[in-house]
Amino acid sequence: MKISSPMEIWKYLPGTNCGKCGEKTCLAFASLLKERKKKLEDCPPLFEPEYADKGKNLAELLAPEVREVEIGVGARAMKIGGEDVMYRHELTFFNRTALTYDVWDTMNSEDLRERIERITKWQKFYVGTFLNVDAIAVRSVSDDARTFAECVKAISAQTDFPLVLCSFNANVIEEGLKEVSDRNPLIYAANENNWKDFLDIAKRYEVPVTLFSPDLDMLNRLALTFSSAGVEDLVLDPGTYPTGKGLEETFSRFVRIRRAGIEEGNKGIAYPLMSVPLTAWIDGDGDKAEDALSSSYWEGIIADLFIIKYADIMILHSIEPHLLIPERTLVANLYTDPRRPVSVEPGLREIGNPTADESPLFVTTNFALTYYTVESDLNSNKIDSYLMVVDTEGIGVESAVAGGQLNAESFKDTLESFDVESKVKHKTMVIPGLAARLSGETEDVTGWTVFVGPRDSGRIPGWMESNWPPKNAH
Repeated sequence: MKISSPMEIWKYLPGTNCGKCGEKTCLAFASLLKERKKKLEDCPPLFEPEYADKGKNLAELLAPEVREVEIGVGARAMKIGGEDVMYRHELTFFNRTALTYDVWDTMNSEDLRERIERITKWQKFYVGTFLNVDAIAVRSVSDDARTFAECVKAISAQTDFPLVLCSFNANVIEEGLKEVSDRNPLIYAANENNWKDFLDIAKRYEVPVTLFSPDLDMLNRLALTFSSAGVEDLVLDPGTYPTGKGLEETFSRFVRIRRAGIEEGNKGIAYPLMSVPLTAWIDGDGDKAEDALSSSYWEGIIADLFIIKYADIMILHSIEPHLLIPERTLVANLYTDPRRPVSVEPGLREIGNPTADESPLFVTTNFALTYYTVESDLNSNKIDSYLMVVDTEGIGVESAVAGGQLNAESFKDTLESFDVESKVKHKTMVIPGLAARLSGETEDVTGWTVFVGPRDSGRIPGWMESNWPPKNAH
């Protein structure tokens, strides 16, 4: 994206504030365009003859530095690439690294079914959401086109996950592709030997294709050849060599490609990058490594390295929790917008089965980590209670008190906005210990009795034993 502010975008918009985009002003629409929360298509006037030139210029200026490529279809479709910056603090990263786990066409049907189920059903609850993996890579080990096609067919019947079809044999790829061409799979991989066949397949089936070469000049030539032929949904694999000098050079290639695409403006190589940490399972002779535990841990280390620098999609093998959890959690953290705290909706929650006259009302902020910590502590200790979540702009308790986002007025506003008094009859709230200095003012402003709870929500059970129900309760 070559535009740095909403005002620059606004200059290319009609400026009529017509509201057809759903926003009150063109400037508001410009802000959302910059954040990729709106599309140019949401502004109908831009496609009228009067503004067509502006619309065309704006589309070019808003295009991300790294091309965005979509794999799969429907709700499961995933977008990779589409980045504008080298470092997330400069703006944010938009499309998280896609984690793709392998199956292979020599597996028996029961093992295949079980592995697909483990991949597709894995999830981990993390800060208010469930983390999942993204896609399945189907590897041709048999190098037999019919065997591969049967495997792809069986997988497509079991899951709607996006697919990556993996073979350097174009005949094998095409037979598998015939089974799932309507699902927009990524095919892997064209190289200097097979590129003509892969180019023909990619054009006929209109699917994204991976280009492979550890020689960056060759990789650049392949990309230019494919894009010149009209195939622009490309993914680049510069090779992932798992140890020693090979790993050092792999790291260097990833950084050089991303820097060339973003900082040097080399559009010929500004495509999403693929890393294959699965290579940690291959020994120096090309055979499967014998030490499975060591290989799995090393695969995880390589994965973490290239999640950070700068893989947009990965092919991995290990599906054990001790690897899935750190890999997927790192992706979640790295691709969280650093400009905005992760927050939850304010409001009144019921924990367990609270009663209006007897159950305590605890108060917390809408910073997601704080909220889910408190909610978890109440749930795990089976404390029937109400939890009032105050909008502090996603800031935690101590910082929100210091910054003024959490104050007596914000308590009052939340009580009134969510009609808390109609549900909590005893009119007593328990505020966090870190907000203790707000207790007196809050009582004056709200008319509620305020108790100061513990600084750590993990100590609520002990606090309850000494303080709840109140001694003056009727």
